Amino acid sequence: MASSTEENYLKSLFNLANDQGEVSISDLAQNLHVSMPTANSMVKNLQKQGWVGYEKYKPVILTQEGKKAAALVIRKHRLTEMFLVKKMGFGWEEVHEVAEQIEHIHAPKFFERMDEMLGFPTIDPHGSPIPDAQGRIQEFSYLPLSSCKVGQEVQLTALTNSSTEFLEFLNGRALRLGLNLKIHSREAYDQSMVVSYDDHPSQTLSEKVCERLLVRAIS
Repeated sequence: MASSTEENYLKSLFNLANDQGEVSISDLAQNLHVSMPTANSMVKNLQKQGWVGYEKYKPVILTQEGKKAAALVIRKHRLTEMFLVKKMGFGWEEVHEVAEQIEHIHAPKFFERMDEMLGFPTIDPHGSPIPDAQGRIQEFSYLPLSSCKVGQEVQLTALTNSSTEFLEFLNGRALRLGLNLKIHSREAYDQSMVVSYDDHPSQTLSEKVCERLLVRAIS
């Protein structure tokens, strides 16, 4: 059974991995706000338990067991976020810190019951996939709004960033998952977009915001 610290390392390795599944010690240390010697020491501990492969001066790679262990931590986190939003009335901007604590509870039946009460959701409140009980993750093919064309109608399906600040920004503009957006124009100078949705006939979104909004095409 992994400790909460080990679980945080596994989760960070999972989220930081590049296309080859590799993570540098420096990136891991920066992400977890620890020194490189501290990160290096913990990685060696994870290696002893069979969760990572690691050689000095080379990137860290999660093993299959490590990937599953990390995915199950992420499952608990995302299930908790969904439960807080759907069953307890929290805003999507309020749930991350609470879920960070609950994800370290080692009580499978607790999360099984949570999953059942929610109707076995496949995504969390921010549109990220929820791993199943075996640690398998369903991948979704969404596009950033920034890559879409003028005239297209799209549905907002997920976010690439779920920081409190960004979610509060979206709240202030009544942007939420499931909304249909119509793209009216794109500014050549800064790539900002003008979109409409619900009772917002003309909303300007910066390129940075558009890159963080994931959508699927409707037309």
